[in-house]
Amino acid sequence: MAQTKDTDVKTAKKTKYDTPHEDLREWLTRADALGELQKVEGADWNLEIGAIAEMIYHATPENPPAILFDNIPGYPKGFRILSGMTASPNRLAMTLGLPEPKGPMDVVRAYRDRMKDFKSIPSRFVNTGPILENVDRDDEVDIFKFPVPFLHELDGGRYIGTGDCIIMKDPDSDWVNCGTYRVMVHDKNTVGLWMSPGKHGRLIREKYFKMGKPCPVAISVGHDPLMFLAAGNEIQYGTSEFAYAAGHRGKPFDMLKSELHGLPIPAHGEIVLEGEISPDDLRPEGPFGEWTGYYASSVRPDNVVKIKRVYYRNDPIITMARPGRPPSDYTMSKSVIKSALVWDQVEAAGLPGVQGVWCHQNGGGRLFNVISIKQAYPGHSRQAAQLCCNVHAGNYLGRWSIVVDEDIDPSNLWDVTWAMASRCDPIEDIDITRRAWSGALDPRKQAGDNFNSRAIVDACRPFEWKDEFPPVAESSPELAAKTHAKWGHLLKK
Repeated sequence: MAQTKDTDVKTAKKTKYDTPHEDLREWLTRADALGELQKVEGADWNLEIGAIAEMIYHATPENPPAILFDNIPGYPKGFRILSGMTASPNRLAMTLGLPEPKGPMDVVRAYRDRMKDFKSIPSRFVNTGPILENVDRDDEVDIFKFPVPFLHELDGGRYIGTGDCIIMKDPDSDWVNCGTYRVMVHDKNTVGLWMSPGKHGRLIREKYFKMGKPCPVAISVGHDPLMFLAAGNEIQYGTSEFAYAAGHRGKPFDMLKSELHGLPIPAHGEIVLEGEISPDDLRPEGPFGEWTGYYASSVRPDNVVKIKRVYYRNDPIITMARPGRPPSDYTMSKSVIKSALVWDQVEAAGLPGVQGVWCHQNGGGRLFNVISIKQAYPGHSRQAAQLCCNVHAGNYLGRWSIVVDEDIDPSNLWDVTWAMASRCDPIEDIDITRRAWSGALDPRKQAGDNFNSRAIVDACRPFEWKDEFPPVAESSPELAAKTHAKWGHLLKK
């Protein structure tokens, strides 16, 4: 990609982003125009890129930049790695084409408003595209021509697939699934592809294996951030993530059919690997520093993918999502999308009075989820907390499900922990759900144990006497507004 020109930036600043970006490169121009793209030259693929991303995202958890690594030692200039695509409210809203937000909950609400009349848009197949600028076949394949990062000190290898899209077709239907699973490089044409039990990609793979066949797969490791947002979240079984992502951009994605298996690959993608998952070839995979903040799933034999085609643009970009101890380079966007999905699914189950949902970054967007309601009937609060941890978007590897009153901002840990400390009686207001859906990434479980428990915490005022509960000791809205109007200048730095 040519370096961003000043004229490009000026044009982007005038744009309201109500028209979708064409590809990752136009997205980068827009992120640069927002002042949210940090360019880093000369960082090494061996630990430095991962450690720099960790340093920046831990130092600026509320509004971190996207990081574009270039001039990576040992690789041509222009072979780049992008970290933290949608790790700020502004970039996430820009990516989705939503109004400029004041904070992450604004993105959640705007996302939900769109979903009220949302329609997926099927892909459009074309005959050519930038992804075909280079095609390596069979013996030409060498994955190490790309600056595959070694991200954490105890990782079992270099991982090319973190911010990826794993493309697989259900053998029993026309459904194409796109998920995000980790991809470790074994050698120049062999990768490991780890998929947690119960995930859609794992279910599809097992269908092929039961038929005695290898499973075709295309692995996109550089693409539009919209695709990553869809691939990394719990979209309904049987729904195409590409069509779901296209619904948010308001126009179809251009797709090509891959040479070997006819799988759809993004015409404007950066790098796509194509091959087959072998039912008989297993190699050690892991460990890997995961989103829980631990090296999870240990080392175990796992099926490998033999790569027979590599499609890539000139000056290709790897899209990276470096997991680890939160906050990481994608936990903010994970929290926003997950919160919106849980909120939608809870309401679809019939729960009234929801004021907000937030899946906290501290729990990797999955382990510590809070729902705020306006209580309307006995049992309302328990119903809310149970649904929060049992709908599909909130169920996988959850841990804490907390319900709070409408005066509590579910995204504010000060508010949430104060409500837990002052309105929750542990013996009366904490329930436990057992044998829930866990998996190998759960650091609290041992190998082979795929169940965990959930704490249901009712941090609402007791419904029976909520109107008699002691009033909150804080300024009334009227006094607060009057004080801000007269003395707000004291808050300015």
